[in-house]
Amino acid sequence: MSPDQFPAPLDAESPKLGCWLKVPSTVTAEAASLLGLDYISIDMQHGLVDRHDLVPMLQAIHPHSPRTIVRVPANDPSAIGWCLDGGATGVIVPLVSSAAEAEAAVRSCRYPPAGHRSTGPTRASLIYGSDYVATADSFIQCIPMIETTGALESLDEILSVPGVDVVYVGPSDLSMNLGLGPGNHDGEPSFDDALARIVKACGRHGVMPGIHANATLAPKRLDQGFKMVSIAEDLNGMRETLADALDSVRRR
Repeated sequence: MSPDQFPAPLDAESPKLGCWLKVPSTVTAEAASLLGLDYISIDMQHGLVDRHDLVPMLQAIHPHSPRTIVRVPANDPSAIGWCLDGGATGVIVPLVSSAAEAEAAVRSCRYPPAGHRSTGPTRASLIYGSDYVATADSFIQCIPMIETTGALESLDEILSVPGVDVVYVGPSDLSMNLGLGPGNHDGEPSFDDALARIVKACGRHGVMPGIHANATLAPKRLDQGFKMVSIAEDLNGMRETLADALDSVRRR
């Protein structure tokens, strides 16, 4: 495969909109991949997707949506390497609170000498070619999550780590760490200030700011300066659609 055929990394030239898959379903994954989203994320931290589910979902998505990013369960080299070997084009790494933790995540995504990713790209070499090991570091993205007070305190240091060109805000965990309870807390000064600080710091360091959102919040997040925005989840989307349909029929 020639370099121009590798999936282009996410960049901030224009906003990137994606969705979040929590349900282990190849049909749902394929349906999402046909919508023209900029990326699809598969959640292995809080979703129901396990190792047996991931590769079939990646196979369903790949022909239609080459940017597939997996949120790994933890900042663990084995988990990160396994997802990338399966064909993911990047990983979202939860609960990164320091530059050292960000560096560890990046090194897990990079082959020696830049990192310590083990060599064995079983499916990745099938779909990206025999030169995958030589070229993977140019398009695989490591995306630390900013969702703790430690991350806020170490923001400039995390954003200065080579290989971190995108970060992703987990608003629920961020809110919990700010003492606000789960969910989004727009209007609360500490929450609003944290989001503004993250966007401003990303601008200083040339890093793309991303965030978890929904269709209602996404326009506001884009206006706030976020460039990578997840606009929907599979399970929540299904529930909301069914609830609206049920309510509409019952009210007739």
